[in-house]
Amino acid sequence: MTITQLEYVVAVATYKSFVAAAEKCFVTQPTLSMQIQKLEEELGIKIFDRNKHPIAVSEMGILIVEQARIALAECERIHELINGQQKILSGTFKFAVIPTVAPNILPGLLDSYSKNYPDMRLNVKEMETNQILTALRNNEIHAALLSTPLEENDIKEYPLFYEPFVGYFHEGEVALKKRMILPEDIILERIWMLNEGHCMRNQIINLCADHIQKFQADRPYRYESSNVETLRRMVEKNGGMTVLPELATLEFTEDQIENIRYFQDPEPVREISLVTNSHFVRMSVLQSLMDEILKLVPEKMRVQKKNRKVLRIQSAKLEL
Repeated sequence: MTITQLEYVVAVATYKSFVAAAEKCFVTQPTLSMQIQKLEEELGIKIFDRNKHPIAVSEMGILIVEQARIALAECERIHELINGQQKILSGTFKFAVIPTVAPNILPGLLDSYSKNYPDMRLNVKEMETNQILTALRNNEIHAALLSTPLEENDIKEYPLFYEPFVGYFHEGEVALKKRMILPEDIILERIWMLNEGHCMRNQIINLCADHIQKFQADRPYRYESSNVETLRRMVEKNGGMTVLPELATLEFTEDQIENIRYFQDPEPVREISLVTNSHFVRMSVLQSLMDEILKLVPEKMRVQKKNRKVLRIQSAKLEL
């Protein structure tokens, strides 16, 4: 049994295809198939059912694949121990960020990280939460920055900061007469929201759960965006309001800031965390990411001040 054979087994289990697994492992399909067959002969069992499409993992194969993931993680831990002892950070790190966080963190992070860790290469993707969970479980990415808690047993969470939500209103909206707002000041008939699949959408729906039946009931058309910046522009051009994460407002003009309203205590916030799968071992790289990300976040978000009241909004699905 070899490490390479275990890598091939995990790849086939992940992609449910010998061809796709071979491409990901940068070998020919016959080479990959031959190595897996040798392993099956050595173990005396069939790991995969090749008669099914896509390829299925046998009952015993499921246990072997899980153990293979653990074994490969432990092999990677050896390199992590050496790098930690030598205080060297190098190699490639595959990293994902949800779209509602990416515009406010990634530009600064990529610039500062490349300067401070020149031997590290970050491969970064924007992905929605469900896609991230799948990619983490398949070892397609090493870590991700997203909204938590996820309440997934095989996912580890490392909370970094709590980002408040704010209301952003068109000029003339009644709520602008108030210094601070309440959830009931969110006018659901006139709100612009992200489309389904974004955890922030579900968080806003949960915030307004007590009067969700009003959701855009009287609007002659309905538009849902995949981009927070588009929500801002829709408010400015078409009226109404939206709810934004505070980091998205830090570069607003003075006129735009006039149309922001913060919530009264307890203010609604979302927890932003780095997450990994349960086999992750590259903690020195993860710590370096934590340090660089926190440099980009206002201290008031990083530190929960004494007696500060917050309402942490989870992203559990709520059907309309």
